[in-house]
Amino acid sequence: QVQLVESGGGLVQPGGSRRLSCTASTFTLGSYVIAWFRQAPGKEREGVSCNTQSNISTTYVDSVKGRFTISRDNAKNMVCLQMHSLRFEDTAVYYCAGRPSYGCSRDVRLYSYWGQGTQVTVSS
Repeated sequence: QVQLVESGGGLVQPGGSRRLSCTASTFTLGSYVIAWFRQAPGKEREGVSCNTQSNISTTYVDSVKGRFTISRDNAKNMVCLQMHSLRFEDTAVYYCAGRPSYGCSRDVRLYSYWGQGTQVTVSS
């Protein structure tokens, strides 16, 4: 049973852009905190960005600040991560995650809903 679905991954050159999207198959994202995580091979999953369900707080990990933008489109029941100026170290599987409680967190244990992930590879 699919909870969240990510799309938009692929191969991109350094300095390029990529837009990831996250949708829910059976529920509305508007009332959920939605976060983006990523995991590179051999490394633990790290929080990339998060947006609260009330849209009063948006956070980014320092390494992507100024390059990535998280946004919501409630009409499309979608949360997106727009990535610019991609670097080699951005290569990872990107996941969207949701939790019904208010507030963003970098702790993966607090998120109840996850997608299967989408691979982003930054390479020349």
